[in-house]
Amino acid sequence: MRSLFACVIFIAVDLFLSGCGYTLGEIRPTTMRRVNSISVGTFKNDTLIPRLESQTADAVAKQFQQDGTYRIETADRADANLTAAIVSVKRQPMRVYANNVMQTSEFELVLNVEYTVKDRLTGALLLKGRAEGHVPFFVNSDSVNSDLITDQNINYPIAAQRAAEAIVSKVSEGW
Repeated sequence: MRSLFACVIFIAVDLFLSGCGYTLGEIRPTTMRRVNSISVGTFKNDTLIPRLESQTADAVAKQFQQDGTYRIETADRADANLTAAIVSVKRQPMRVYANNVMQTSEFELVLNVEYTVKDRLTGALLLKGRAEGHVPFFVNSDSVNSDLITDQNINYPIAAQRAAEAIVSKVSEGW
């Protein structure tokens, strides 16, 4: 009985000590380890949708502030500069009406962004990648009063926010 008690105590202490040294907190990508502040410039817009670049850049800056891994600074004071281009915006049909298979009831809006993070002093490329923001949305079943473009325009800020979450996750955590 005494050896069983000693064995249980030994295992408990071993398990307790095996967790030592593990800390919770930020885990930056290796290339971003010396970066403490970042600037987010106005994005380039390769689409024909007006003001989408400012919505997306604003969403990225707010997401960095919410994440807290990097401080937002101006381009001349930041350790790294993030630049990006909105490459495309696609509207894909997802679901049709049961009584009319030629009419789409649900679409998915996909916003594609390419971004780079460069060191401000050396100009070295720290990160490069692509991010997507996906938003499903429904249209009105009344074909006379439905306005697909308005329904799509309402969802641009949500797609920009989701793309921003993907960008900040990659820059801050590496995945």
